[in-house]
Amino acid sequence: MEESPTCPETGLPMVRDTRPMTITYKGQSSTIDMPGWYCDESDESIHTGDDLKVSDAALKALRMHTENLLSPQDVKRIRTKIGLTQREAGTLIGGGPNAFQKYEQGTVTVSKGISNFLRLLERHPEEVEELKKQA
Repeated sequence: MEESPTCPETGLPMVRDTRPMTITYKGQSSTIDMPGWYCDESDESIHTGDDLKVSDAALKALRMHTENLLSPQDVKRIRTKIGLTQREAGTLIGGGPNAFQKYEQGTVTVSKGISNFLRLLERHPEEVEELKKQA
């Protein structure tokens, strides 16, 4: 069992819990269930690296929604629909040969420009051949 940290404010032991936390990005808010060590007598909390992954993922999702960016699943769906491998997409569209692997895994958030360009190619897949001629 983990030893509970001491609250820096009260000196009392903290408890491991999951509590609501609101994150905000460009005026848009979302409430998440945030794991961490909490003090019942003050508003203090301590979060481990694993705890922070929860808020990081939620902030990334809120940013993608707020900025109308493609999700990793949408990037893959469009790329396969227009008939490109990950390497071809990275070379033709930009980002380098491994960019689309990272976009589709969600380790890198796709840019607004790439999102918009993929949406255009989804509507006009015939333009992929033109891109290949220019490469």
